[in-house]
Amino acid sequence: MGRPLAGVRIADFTVHAAGPFCTHMLSQLGAECIKIESAQRPDIFRKPHPVYGRMGPASFDQVASNKLSIRINLKHPKGTALARRLVAVSDIAAESFRPGVLARLGLGYESLRAAKADIILLSVSSSGQSGPDSHFSGYAPLFGAWGGLGTLTGFADGPPVEMRHVMDHTVGLNAALAAVAALHRRRATGEGQHVDVAAREVAASLIGEALLLAAAGGTPSRMGNDHPRMAPHGAYPAKGEDRWITIAVGSDAEWRALAQAIGAPQLARDPRFATEAGRHEHRAELDRIVARWTATLPGDAAMAVLQAAGVPAHVSWTAGDIVADPHLRARRAIVDVDEPDGRRRAAVGVPIRLSKGEAIGIARGTPSLGEHEDYVFGELLGLTRAERRELEDDGVIH
Repeated sequence: MGRPLAGVRIADFTVHAAGPFCTHMLSQLGAECIKIESAQRPDIFRKPHPVYGRMGPASFDQVASNKLSIRINLKHPKGTALARRLVAVSDIAAESFRPGVLARLGLGYESLRAAKADIILLSVSSSGQSGPDSHFSGYAPLFGAWGGLGTLTGFADGPPVEMRHVMDHTVGLNAALAAVAALHRRRATGEGQHVDVAAREVAASLIGEALLLAAAGGTPSRMGNDHPRMAPHGAYPAKGEDRWITIAVGSDAEWRALAQAIGAPQLARDPRFATEAGRHEHRAELDRIVARWTATLPGDAAMAVLQAAGVPAHVSWTAGDIVADPHLRARRAIVDVDEPDGRRRAAVGVPIRLSKGEAIGIARGTPSLGEHEDYVFGELLGLTRAERRELEDDGVIH
């Protein structure tokens, strides 16, 4: 047995993060993913991205590993014709443009169906392919704000803040699930379809509890690190610069164990903290008591003491902690890949393990622009060297 999606081919027109992460996930499951760009319009994430602390294209690395790369100028009529030839030998065409852009290029769903009757077109956009807001574009912070995540994120006495949630990647993950469902349906019926994924709807789907409360007449509000009933509950300072430990006490037994572990057994006998309701009512005082103790120890030491006592607690890890973790390395959740310049770097693997078939995950590093044109244009589409040179001279392959 090979990988689950072995034999599936994707013509990948997606850009930025949400769409590319979708096709990245599918490629890790074994699909052959051919990314279509041009020298005039490369994926914006190929460019340096200093917000991630690197002048190299860190974002592109995380959504393009495993993919093949070719150049097609979609603004040229011969370019769209070449793209349709690729779609004709593919199972999925994926795009993340604003609604209507693909159709204006001559690559709308009906046009692609003419090239291959059972093609699956996967469209990822801000607000979907229909409806009064379908013309809006957007990025991850907007999706989170529009979907209600922002207004639920932050402290009770502060404003809504950007949810530091990987919104693009969650949209991509939902789109990958939709693509697999469409492939499953095609296997059963022989029919392709147009799959429409709206980022703002994905965001709204993540706040179901708040939506239920609002529908029942309640008013969802920001709680910071608070919890509706648990206390202590939150992130507490540990010894060292910007080091924190997260603690969640969910029962009377855990509360008594916490009081003993921090050297204050008398707290367990304090009538203010004797019940869950009392601890929650006096949670501000409890937070101050717990924080004074955690601040005296490194996070790992405080975590060890609390876990040994049966109290749910863990250091709030940084990205550096995750990359260096031997457990994640052993499970290949963190892997090393080769960059185009020859350097090796850590990358996020696929968080899935299957008991049968080949191991899934990253098989190759980030492709250089146009790196796989001999295979795609030559072997797959059957273009001769002379035909390719002519298309290059015309600015079609560019």
